[in-house]
Amino acid sequence: MKLTINGEGREVAAATVLALLEELGLNPQATVVELNHAIVDRGAYQETALADGDVLELVRIVGGG
Repeated sequence: MKLTINGEGREVAAATVLALLEELGLNPQATVVELNHAIVDRGAYQETALADGDVLELVRIVGGG
């Protein structure tokens, strides 16, 4: 399916937010997901379905000091 991720069009096989993060090699515990302008609760990643044309913003949380 075709998604827009952080402003770039991408073709992915994932059907859920969690599967997408795994496909992209991102840690779900360290990634904030905005789907179609709404933040997805981290506990709902597994059951949040994706649809062709969805727009996502993925933000990785990085600690440091």
